[in-house]
Amino acid sequence: MEKTALKNAIENSRDATKLGEVASYIPELAKGNRDALGACIFDTSGNLILEGDYQTKFTIQSVSKVITLICALIDNGKEAVFSKVGNEPSSDPFNSLLKLEIVENHKPLNSFINAGAIVCTSLVAGDNGIEKFTRILNMIRKLANNDSIEVNYSVFRSEKLTGNTNRAIAYFLKGAGIIEKDVEDILDTYFKCCSIEVEVEDIAKIASVIANNGIAPWSNEVIIPKDVNRIIKATMSACGLYDSSGKFSVDVGIPAKSGVGGCIMGVVPNRMGIAVVGPALDKHGNSVAGIKVMEALSKALELSIF
Repeated sequence: MEKTALKNAIENSRDATKLGEVASYIPELAKGNRDALGACIFDTSGNLILEGDYQTKFTIQSVSKVITLICALIDNGKEAVFSKVGNEPSSDPFNSLLKLEIVENHKPLNSFINAGAIVCTSLVAGDNGIEKFTRILNMIRKLANNDSIEVNYSVFRSEKLTGNTNRAIAYFLKGAGIIEKDVEDILDTYFKCCSIEVEVEDIAKIASVIANNGIAPWSNEVIIPKDVNRIIKATMSACGLYDSSGKFSVDVGIPAKSGVGGCIMGVVPNRMGIAVVGPALDKHGNSVAGIKVMEALSKALELSIF
């Protein structure tokens, strides 16, 4: 049933790729294939389903923020992390500085907007950016059960050269006392995390661990502590698709996280992890066709948790 539903969702959503645009504010991302659309389901019993352009390689971008938050929570605990970053939805774009200025304590609203993710990056264990990045990369590899995952350094260099808004955000946070570490070191780590290259199978497996209460379906190893995993699912539900998170919750109804590389990672608690890639984005930075695939799957398989 899942295979048929996924195949139909991909076939019926292909036209939607024409409705979006590939991200161009990071020049290297502009090379993405606007017409690509692929997806993967990996369920909590270890069954794998692939459809469409599932071999499309893409950079993880903001989906990495989920793993960064996991590491920050494991390394510091809930109270320490949320003393520096909130967990409220944002009505502003993911790279906005507006709320940082007008909120009294200058704390980012949540860990999935750029400001919050930069703060969480600074909180990951490690004496420097290299150690912090290694910690996050190793966690991604473990969650995806794939030790060959690496950074796309062409994308990393492109992000670093054009990341002026993120640089402004990070220096504001440093001035406000939210970030205590070296700003450029933290930014290098953040840009590298966004530039990690994957396929939908990798992301679906990461999602399956979260769906399976932090336990890897292929080994029964506890990778994410239960209390951390609960926070991750809640944050994805409230904040995962930037300033269109509420609409996604209504239309699809599962915890999810998007990235401007065109990926949407979906978590169906106790059932499956889902990943879709479609580089053509809407004005919020979310995959147009990817959202349509998720909507179709949710309806066909009755996935909504609400």
